Amino acid sequence: MRDHDSPAPERRNRGRRRFDDDEPRFTTRGRRAGPQPADTDPLPGAQTWSTWDDAVHGPQPYPAWLVTELAAKDTDLGVLKTGKEADVHLVRRAVPDTDRSCLLAAKRYRDADHRLFHRDAGYLEGRRVRRSREMRAMTRRTAFGRQMIAGQWAAAEFAMLGRLWEIGARYGTIRVPYPVQLRGTELMLEFLGDCDEGQAAPRLAQLRPAEADLCDLWEQLVEALVALARAGHAHGDLSPYNLLVHQGRLVLIDLPQVVDLVANPQGPEYLARDVRVVATWFVARGLPAEQADPLALTERLLREAGLG
Repeated sequence: MRDHDSPAPERRNRGRRRFDDDEPRFTTRGRRAGPQPADTDPLPGAQTWSTWDDAVHGPQPYPAWLVTELAAKDTDLGVLKTGKEADVHLVRRAVPDTDRSCLLAAKRYRDADHRLFHRDAGYLEGRRVRRSREMRAMTRRTAFGRQMIAGQWAAAEFAMLGRLWEIGARYGTIRVPYPVQLRGTELMLEFLGDCDEGQAAPRLAQLRPAEADLCDLWEQLVEALVALARAGHAHGDLSPYNLLVHQGRLVLIDLPQVVDLVANPQGPEYLARDVRVVATWFVARGLPAEQADPLALTERLLREAGLG
């Protein structure tokens, strides 16, 4: 595959200090400032122009496999996964009449009337919002407040994926899908799986690993959790269903609810639950209980986060 073209530099907002979790502002192509809603889910086979120029981009340098040409078109190939807050579609981005193409996973958060927000209150503790009016709307779960939360979840997941991708690229301690772009409440992510068949990598819950593989996957998980804790975070909703296994590597997915272990007073509780859930699965598959002691691992992770 040929190296991708270098995209035009993103425009910057001058004179404005941003919080880490501020929602992105789009200014290209004459759109109004502020987050733009993702397009309505297209029918399978529907084709549109690439939205690369109309989105916030992932960390640089961009991977060689990623198509960034503005002449590319996106073709929706159907649903990969459905969930309570979002659906994931398989998208092929290709430049017509060339061999430049890649598969992407498009995670589309549902609108305010079709998402479940029963878990938001605890997860959002410690996250900052610039304007008190917006904070009140989120707390009261007004229609505007629910839309604000949807935007926060998408932006928070995109930002966290970018941060963890860079940690993994530098130290090899954690693996997440590369975050390609964010546009409103739609995230475009690296597709992990068989690109020829369009078959997604299996979730950990689907597998029955042999003893040696089980031990290796557990060690990979501990390494990833340590890296996450050192960054000051817990996954917040970790289970065998949001861990993929791709080419022997464990991959963390579904990260919108990542918890700040310091700012969120419930952070240590979320961390302990994460560890308990995954440790229970590994022990049930044959890993020695003393090797997957949830209490010992939780205490270690809290120390790594500076809280022990």
